[in-house]
Amino acid sequence: MKKLSKTHRSTRQLKSGSHSKHSPEDIAKLEAELEKLMKCCDAVFERAKADLINDYYDWFMVIEPESGDYFLDSDDRVAEEKARAKYPLAQCAVYCVNETGSCYRV
Repeated sequence: MKKLSKTHRSTRQLKSGSHSKHSPEDIAKLEAELEKLMKCCDAVFERAKADLINDYYDWFMVIEPESGDYFLDSDDRVAEEKARAKYPLAQCAVYCVNETGSCYRV
């Protein structure tokens, strides 16, 4: 979701030496928060994957980590909108229902 992307992007920029005013402590805190969020979301994905993979293969899955709720759609933006409608302030993670959870190729 947008909030996660901003956090994720900021952390990458900070690591790459951007001209940020964040202290090393702030960077460490952001990285720890992101790591915690991803661990929660990874656990939800792994629990749900077996039940979803046959019927929703290659659909997008947006996970809200605090509740464990997830939202499915074949369109990633629609899945994000569903999550945002229920959890407007939450940081969520996007997965693809497949063997690895990877969404896009780089």
